[in-house]
Amino acid sequence: MFRIGEFANLNKISIKTLRYYDELGLLKPMEVDWQTGYRYYSAKQLLRLNRILALKDLGFSLNQISNVIDNEESRDIVLSMLDEKKKEINDTINSEKIRLSRVETLINKIKEDDRFMLKYDVVLKQLESRRVAAVRGIIPDYSKQHDLWIELNGHLQKHNAKVIAPCRAIYYDQGHKESDVDIEVMSCIASDVPETDRVKVKDLPLVENAACVVHKGSYENICMAYNALIKWIEENGYRISAPNRELYLEGEWSTQNIEEYITEIQIPVKKI
Repeated sequence: MFRIGEFANLNKISIKTLRYYDELGLLKPMEVDWQTGYRYYSAKQLLRLNRILALKDLGFSLNQISNVIDNEESRDIVLSMLDEKKKEINDTINSEKIRLSRVETLINKIKEDDRFMLKYDVVLKQLESRRVAAVRGIIPDYSKQHDLWIELNGHLQKHNAKVIAPCRAIYYDQGHKESDVDIEVMSCIASDVPETDRVKVKDLPLVENAACVVHKGSYENICMAYNALIKWIEENGYRISAPNRELYLEGEWSTQNIEEYITEIQIPVKKI
């Protein structure tokens, strides 16, 4: 028989852990001295403890271990748990391989370009669904959104709409266009407003994955951010799955310095 300290030392675990296993009913002492309260464990209990530690090392929770360790049919249950854990680990490995590929790409880019860290960092994220009021139209070029915003904002002000910043736009053309740009400007709203033949209220759908980059400065240079984003999409094995969006975080309404404008470009993507 081993006292709790000896048994803990023998198995390289803490006395606190053994006491916790006792509380959970996972591993109770073989004997407790009623006078001193000392806990004693037997050599036979090493097998049970090793099984607990082995399952714990594989990532199973103590609750899961408790459910199978005394179950007469635990073999089939453990096999099922192991199959599920194997799938979970494989999913993690695949996810980490993708992450590793991005790290290697970033390392190579930094080595190739001393100024790379001054440029654009691409982030993959989910875009939540939003309730929006929107106006869609064809404009002469990318800089001529102003009239659409006047039309939308005038309607929202007329109906005392509660607008939730930031505003945004969706570009429906495939690729860059020098003229006749198909754009929809929109503002998130807390409650619906009346629609017209021009102003529409709708739910902007959730996007599971969007490659996003933040551009700071004049819209004249925003093509640099788009180039970085498109390159990242190609290099990381994605394809564009929906029209790109622009989220206007800072603009003429908040600063007079165009170099302080902040725009997030969002391109919905799917893995190839």
